[in-house]
Amino acid sequence: MPDLSGYFLITDLDGTLLTDDKRVLKEDKEAIDRFRECRGQFTIATGRTLQAAERFLTQLEIDIPAVMYNGSLIYDIKEKKPLYTFELEKGAKEIAVTILNKFENTGCEVLRLDNIYVVCNNEYERRHVELCQVKPAYVDINDMEEIGWHKVLFADSPERITEIADFVKDKELPVDFVRSDRCYFEILPKGSSKGTALKEYIKLMHLESKKVIAAGDYNNDIEMLSAADIGAAPMNAQPEVKKAADIVLERSSNEGAVSELIEKIFTGKL
Repeated sequence: MPDLSGYFLITDLDGTLLTDDKRVLKEDKEAIDRFRECRGQFTIATGRTLQAAERFLTQLEIDIPAVMYNGSLIYDIKEKKPLYTFELEKGAKEIAVTILNKFENTGCEVLRLDNIYVVCNNEYERRHVELCQVKPAYVDINDMEEIGWHKVLFADSPERITEIADFVKDKELPVDFVRSDRCYFEILPKGSSKGTALKEYIKLMHLESKKVIAAGDYNNDIEMLSAADIGAAPMNAQPEVKKAADIVLERSSNEGAVSELIEKIFTGKL
């Protein structure tokens, strides 16, 4: 078997490693296991909370730190503690309230390390909770203390999400925004992204000498693909993500894109 100890692979979950119905395909899991058996290092970078990603961390047998909350947390799985955190500064709550007041009935949740807090519910937010298979707390955003917020997520129709994105566009605000799905739009800490988290991860884990390969499908993955030595996009990725990637795979997330990527590593094509 080849020695892949010089490789580090990090992939997005939803839309990259997970199928549309939120499963890890057998061929992807087997490819990841084979990659690790050859001493390659593998982990995930997701917009999900620790609670929403936990079942996949277990299924994939992740034994090194993972990136959560779209880059505002690097979490040590073994020690069960944060290695790196990036929290929203005061002012994010006011921005979220302004958006909720302008766009009534838009779903919204505040994500902290301890839980997901649903502050406005709608059909898109309910669907998001169901997909994540979590038990959130339901609270009034005005009653929440602005401490330990990793991100705020809005859930609504693609048309409404576009309206929200246009509303905050070009505004000088102490936060960053990213569209993480057709139906989701997020407030992140200023300067926070999967890309900045990957750069921090490389320093924390002393991976400077390794070939870093990252895979992702949506806008929130673009900076991570750019930060890696090789950025890969599944066939189902958004056009702008494919444009940013070094390689576009022939398979989608429903067809085993990650196993295709790992096969390219094994055959020396990456």
